[in-house]
Amino acid sequence: MPKQEALIKEWLTNYVGEKESPEDSEVTVEMIVKHMAKEFPEFLMVVAEENWVRGYRQALVDVDRGHQAQNNEEPQTI
Repeated sequence: MPKQEALIKEWLTNYVGEKESPEDSEVTVEMIVKHMAKEFPEFLMVVAEENWVRGYRQALVDVDRGHQAQNNEEPQTI
């Protein structure tokens, strides 16, 4: 893991840990997402939109491959 990435991860984990104060001292992804949604929703919206687009694109590929398999065609790469 690059040092800069580790610093960001450590900072975010510590920040959320201070806000949540979990009994077991474990910060979960759910806790981080909750705080990101509350404090930086525009960032989380971009991530959600990208995830939706990727899922939609994958669904189209899957449908195309299903039709090709049904018709015994060779699948094409996209």
